[in-house]
Amino acid sequence: MTLVQIAFMFMNAVAAFSFICNTVRARSDCNACDLVQCAIVSRLEWRIGLVSQLGRFAWYELLTTDVAAAGAFYGKVVGWDAKDVSTPELAYTLLTAGDVPVGGLMDLPEEGRRLGATPRWVGYVAVDDMDATATQIRRRGGAVLLPPTDSNIGRVSVVADPQKATFALVSGLTYGQGQPSGLDELGRVGWHELLAEDRNKIFDFYGGLFGWQKADGETDPADLYQLFSAAGQTIGGMLTKQPSVSQSCWLHYFNVDDIGKAAKSVNNGGGRVLQGPTELPDGCWIARCADPQGALFALQGARGPQDTEQPSASEVAWSAKWGGITSQGRMMLPKPKR
Repeated sequence: MTLVQIAFMFMNAVAAFSFICNTVRARSDCNACDLVQCAIVSRLEWRIGLVSQLGRFAWYELLTTDVAAAGAFYGKVVGWDAKDVSTPELAYTLLTAGDVPVGGLMDLPEEGRRLGATPRWVGYVAVDDMDATATQIRRRGGAVLLPPTDSNIGRVSVVADPQKATFALVSGLTYGQGQPSGLDELGRVGWHELLAEDRNKIFDFYGGLFGWQKADGETDPADLYQLFSAAGQTIGGMLTKQPSVSQSCWLHYFNVDDIGKAAKSVNNGGGRVLQGPTELPDGCWIARCADPQGALFALQGARGPQDTEQPSASEVAWSAKWGGITSQGRMMLPKPKR
């Protein structure tokens, strides 16, 4: 059993947070006689949003060793607001882009820390039948690290694919990104990248589980990077990791308006820019980073007026470790910052 698996065995707190959405929302156009109708409409809107999320990443949580510092860090880098929604039973922080909840923030359990668990982001995929999906994961060679459990965000489970990359499942999600159009909006997670032991062998696992389809990119389908789509929308890519990347993992890209400014905020805030910013052929820029507590994440967005610094030796080395691959399937060579 790996440290990652051991850590998640003790992370049942990942499965819950205490901020419960009231589906009967107060509205200026609802008087006492309209309250029942408003409740029905609200519930219907919630169900429509849930259906649109099925088979997609719909929620994200950061487990960290310093919640206050992490909240402040991502506020400066991504622009998220942090709202404390803790209860006596559970400390939890809600991360929002404007008024839209996009993720949660909580302490890495102490027992997990003692066993060597490190800060990390966990992505939740929305499913319709939690128990059936967990059963499929086992049958397809994956592992269920936290069995399906009822929580305040819905029914959840922490799992791993056959190559030990961990992610989570959620059904009946209370909060989330809502409609799929949020992928392009600032502050949302706009790209999902799997660093796999063998991306050719792992794709069928996710395709059979969530209905993901292979998507054609600008590179040959036989190249190292495989784009994938959910419900007709391309949401990420898979690549075979280099041996220097010790563990298969998912990397989530946060949308920012100025990646140069965001990258500087990473460094100024005590984090590290491990690679980039690097320009893609379509004009988008990306950067792979680590926050001050060590959790990996990535940024993508436009480039504002910048200086002419050259890539550092560490950035070039990190690029080599990732096999010269950027997100969205393009081969990458470090370029001068513009």
